[in-house]
Amino acid sequence: MAPSPEKPVRSLDPAEVERLVRDGAVRVLDVRNPDEFTGLGHIPGALLLPVDLIASAPATLPPSDVPLVICCEHGVRSVHAARYLGRAGFENVFNMAGGMSCWKGPRDFAMVDGYAVAGPSSWLVENADLLPRGGRTLDLACGSGRHALLLASAGFDVRAVDVDPSKIASLRALAARLGLTLEAEVVDLEAGGADLGDAAYDLVIGIHYLHRPLFPPILAALKAGGVLLYETFSVAQAARGRPTNPAFLLEHGELRRLVAPLEILRERDGTFDGRSVAGVIARKTTG
Repeated sequence: MAPSPEKPVRSLDPAEVERLVRDGAVRVLDVRNPDEFTGLGHIPGALLLPVDLIASAPATLPPSDVPLVICCEHGVRSVHAARYLGRAGFENVFNMAGGMSCWKGPRDFAMVDGYAVAGPSSWLVENADLLPRGGRTLDLACGSGRHALLLASAGFDVRAVDVDPSKIASLRALAARLGLTLEAEVVDLEAGGADLGDAAYDLVIGIHYLHRPLFPPILAALKAGGVLLYETFSVAQAARGRPTNPAFLLEHGELRRLVAPLEILRERDGTFDGRSVAGVIARKTTG
């Protein structure tokens, strides 16, 4: 299917945006980088999603009938982002003409909590330099596809799997509208004897999903030299809220054992993006 035709970008001047924000009549998405967002200040209540990560937005922006205003510093990056969201099927998207350089209203200088609301996992973003460029990729329990969309738009050959048929159907339709080559498939990863293939992938990612018996098939699915990027909730999350079931919570140090004998390149364990998580990025050094 050909990608959806591009819709003209509609613009609002900053004074009109200020009035709409004051009345609670719009949402604002800021597509600058985090240093600009905090150093130069942003519109109070704005979500942050750098333009380089905009491909994840169709899967992560909270549904709303309220119009969405995109802003950057000078009104250039925001046009690109608005066009992309238009192709993805967003109806009420506006560019703020002139960007924050023309904004006369109040500014907030606090950092929002990572990209937890409107974008990909910070663990994926922070480790982009270690990902095998353009490699065959498996996205486990992909959900709405925030990571599958981002990686497919960056040229990765992506297979995304999830148990929820409605999410897979939505992801297929969205990829088609955007003209992305992305394979999306309904798979129950917790059915007995899950087979992810033998040395089939250069990259496997798993974010906020834990089924311990799946780790042997995950390791088998990696090619020699392939990379596993994995992060999910730790036991400390139970004190913060869901999940609380120990079946879905990693003990501290457990993930390192689950991915053995992969070579761990980076790891973290703590509070990130408002959640208590443990993550690793690791390489398979043998065939």
